[in-house]
Amino acid sequence: MWTIEVTRKTIATKEQIWKLWTDVSNWKVWDKDVESSELFGEFRTGSKGVLKSVGGPETKFVLIESEPLKSFTNRSFPPLCTVDFIHKMKETEDAVEITHKVVMTGFLTFLFSRIIGKNIEKGLPVTVEKLVELAENKDNKLF
Repeated sequence: MWTIEVTRKTIATKEQIWKLWTDVSNWKVWDKDVESSELFGEFRTGSKGVLKSVGGPETKFVLIESEPLKSFTNRSFPPLCTVDFIHKMKETEDAVEITHKVVMTGFLTFLFSRIIGKNIEKGLPVTVEKLVELAENKDNKLF
């Protein structure tokens, strides 16, 4: 297994964060490693989509968990491996805490952690920071 996690507090509301998370076609706005993404159907457990990472192939994913205003997990399936992108938020006394976590498991984890893990390690803190920046924007506008 390979994993990385980034947590950040924000003054944004859970609704503002959820709006950005569920706007799948605009994930590329807050995640510089995403070239394009599309969800087929509603944002709920079991829905499927495709994501193209910058410089990488188009990859299918499925939402394996979705709890509105709390969390969602999308899973992709490289050969002999699974990659879970876990997104959680919780309210604290003075903020909302956002956590993005990536977990790779399976026979070829050792390979995919080297191929894409380095980019994830570099990009995940930037991704969370950009998400917070957009969520804290009063108008919550992407452009």
